[in-house]
Amino acid sequence: MMEAKERIAKELLGIVGEDGLVVDPGELRVYETDGLTVFKAMPEIVVLPRSAEQVAAVVKVCHREKIPFVARGAGTGLSGGALPVEGGVLIGMNRMNQILEIDYENQRAVVEPGMVNVWLTNALAPQGYYYSPDPASQTACSIGGNVAENSGGPRTPKYGVTTNHVLGLEVVLPNGETIKFGGKTLDPLGYDLTGVFVGSEGTFGIATKVTVRIMRKPEAVKTLMGVFDSIEDASNAVSGIVARGIIPVAIEMMDNNAIQAVEKGVAAGYPTDAVAVLLAEVDGPKDEVEALVDPIIEVFKENHVGEVRIAKDEDERLLLWKGRKAAFAAMGQISPEYYVQDSVIPRTKLPAIMKYIGELSEKYGLRVANVFHAGDGNLHPLVLYDSRNEGELQKAEQMGAEIIKACVDVGGSLTGEHGIGLEKRDFMPLMYNDDDLEAMRKVKKIFDPEGRLNPGKIFPTSKPGVQVGPAGQREMLDKVHGRT
Repeated sequence: MMEAKERIAKELLGIVGEDGLVVDPGELRVYETDGLTVFKAMPEIVVLPRSAEQVAAVVKVCHREKIPFVARGAGTGLSGGALPVEGGVLIGMNRMNQILEIDYENQRAVVEPGMVNVWLTNALAPQGYYYSPDPASQTACSIGGNVAENSGGPRTPKYGVTTNHVLGLEVVLPNGETIKFGGKTLDPLGYDLTGVFVGSEGTFGIATKVTVRIMRKPEAVKTLMGVFDSIEDASNAVSGIVARGIIPVAIEMMDNNAIQAVEKGVAAGYPTDAVAVLLAEVDGPKDEVEALVDPIIEVFKENHVGEVRIAKDEDERLLLWKGRKAAFAAMGQISPEYYVQDSVIPRTKLPAIMKYIGELSEKYGLRVANVFHAGDGNLHPLVLYDSRNEGELQKAEQMGAEIIKACVDVGGSLTGEHGIGLEKRDFMPLMYNDDDLEAMRKVKKIFDPEGRLNPGKIFPTSKPGVQVGPAGQREMLDKVHGRT
């Protein structure tokens, strides 16, 4: 076994060079987890290719040697989706981070998968363009990772998620073959394999080039902050805005725990005595934007808003958004650790679910900081805990499991943008029956008949030696599936 590993490592060295191969145990530990640190899995070898040709050559070695492998972007994922749960080779894509083409006239760009999300917008900004998908982690996450998870962001209500902005892909299949899906046109002929690939969580192939739609910056933007004395009022205001026929760019909510963390970490200007704040943003032609401000304020007032603030200039607007996007990182100001969920619910169910999360907080004795994409019902309850206190991690996991089940029960979904990955795969039967799951497995087998690309993800498994989730989740799942 050791001789085979050394032989394979030597061959991979010949493909990616000495600075592109990681085999030292201490250096490999860097890759044992993603942003969801409760899961850990060590790769046996890490390779860091610089080109699509190198990716294909590495994959061909893995295919020939029957080695499991997984691609990894920036490591900001929150579902354990890029962990090498069966060992093998991890292919780090972060060195492939170049813009290959920008076509302003046709509003297209072609980038490598390791391109950091915000770098593309920064490069486009001088010409008055931007890339719309904007996850909160956009200063660190990669576009290839966004493609894998079909990431969203605050702009989702008006402009959609990653799949709405990806038009074409170059993909290395699990046998090392390189193919192309889609292109630069909006509606190519044939099967929409680009749409199938986006959101497949790295289980169908490895994207090596991504063709995206870029957009002109709007003529005007207005950002409003509503301050509320109850979560229920803030939640009802979200539904009220949409009921008026207004489609904001974004509607984001934060509760008091989130506000406290953000103000200690960023000082974005949120009132620390607020029970909840809503950020609502509209953009477009100047006259249209101005016409939308008063109706939003009216909805706020109908739901007992305590204060309405309109960002007076671009600096204040950016500071308000800096606070929202720094919220996860700011949690260290109020808690040593947190466990985050990203289930989705119908907007009209927001008041009931927020009340239920509050009840769970009391039941488990753990604080929750809520910061989420209220406009599309994508919740982000952050369960605050300290693993140094015996049993707190397990409580956080159990609470997270109850939140997931409650969201599905009201007509929602397991995940909005973080993915199923390793974390939520055993929850899949809450939404899908055996026939549904088998149909999905058959699609996976078309792309990856031998099952060696990113194994152990998305589908429930009892495979020996493969991690099946935290103990706290397992206990809750036993209850959910009637096993206790």
